[in-house]
Amino acid sequence: MLEFEQFISTINSHKEELQDLERALNLDKEQEELKGLTLSTADPDFWADTDRARTIQQRISAINNKSEEYQRLTIALDDLQILSELGQEEEDKGVILEISTLLKSWERDFEHMKLRTLLTDENDGSNAIVTLHAGAGGTESQDWVEMLFRMYSRWAENNNYELKLLDLIDGDEAGIKSVTFKVTGTNAYGYLRSEHGVHRLVRISPFDSSGRRHTSFASMEVLPELDDSIEIDIKPDDLKVDVFRASGAGGQHVNKTSSAVRMTHLPTGLVVSCQNERSQMQNRETALKMLKAKLYTLAKQKHMDRIEDLKGDMLDIAWGSQIRSYVFCPYTMVKDHRTGQETSDIEAVMDGEIDDFIYSYLAGDQIKK
Repeated sequence: MLEFEQFISTINSHKEELQDLERALNLDKEQEELKGLTLSTADPDFWADTDRARTIQQRISAINNKSEEYQRLTIALDDLQILSELGQEEEDKGVILEISTLLKSWERDFEHMKLRTLLTDENDGSNAIVTLHAGAGGTESQDWVEMLFRMYSRWAENNNYELKLLDLIDGDEAGIKSVTFKVTGTNAYGYLRSEHGVHRLVRISPFDSSGRRHTSFASMEVLPELDDSIEIDIKPDDLKVDVFRASGAGGQHVNKTSSAVRMTHLPTGLVVSCQNERSQMQNRETALKMLKAKLYTLAKQKHMDRIEDLKGDMLDIAWGSQIRSYVFCPYTMVKDHRTGQETSDIEAVMDGEIDDFIYSYLAGDQIKK
């Protein structure tokens, strides 16, 4: 039957593409790397340097996850070939729809994995430092920030990333004014940089007794966590450091010691804060890392060779146009205005299923390059 011949031809073509992907992913080379990393974990002093140990464990996990995903693609394609050949032999039209559905699902998973090979920017493999800010609109916008924070927390959990809260300012009545968190894991920044921008919410506000429809905005800033190989020279005289009592979640230190740190870079006016580490010293170190990431990213965007060439008047923040709209009423839809990607399953999106939006952006980003 013609349908089965087309299926088998498509599957054979995908097998060739899968072999090309295997070479692009450097799976053989990574397996050799995995042997060395696994061997290092047996060293009695492995945990003497906890940061290094965690980095090694994350790398081991990333290699294993990539290999397992590739194997799943291989096995699924083999199963599809067997099902197609059996259907052809028995002229079983009943499996045509099943094969077609499974093949489309496989092609989607394959495209997603292929896109990961395109994360080639120098910081794509880094951890991500994310900040969400409420826009104008008071409680409604602050509630929107809390909803987005939950969405990205779920996304991180779904993708086996670690999420660590760094700073949080509660809303006046409900929600969150601003929140900063770190997402740790391979390619966290590479994926989340696609979410940088303004997110728009349209819904019937639960805070409006008249039941009117409201539009709210929240901005999202995504920065790479810089490793020690990138040096950012910040002069001590250019920093203003304030300490204050933490106001959010933070255990026994909250409201008892002035452990929270707010750091201002005077030449540019950039401000960062951190309150969720255990001590003032740790909060200060984390805040400095956040500031360096901001300065580095801004200098890169402005094509500056030196941080001191950045001026405050260049760093004005404007809302601009939203990158994505989340509509709860009068219909349900999430639409990315950059790529055209959309879905009506808004509940799934708010539960962290945003990969289609991320992959659509990355694919378009590669075309531009």
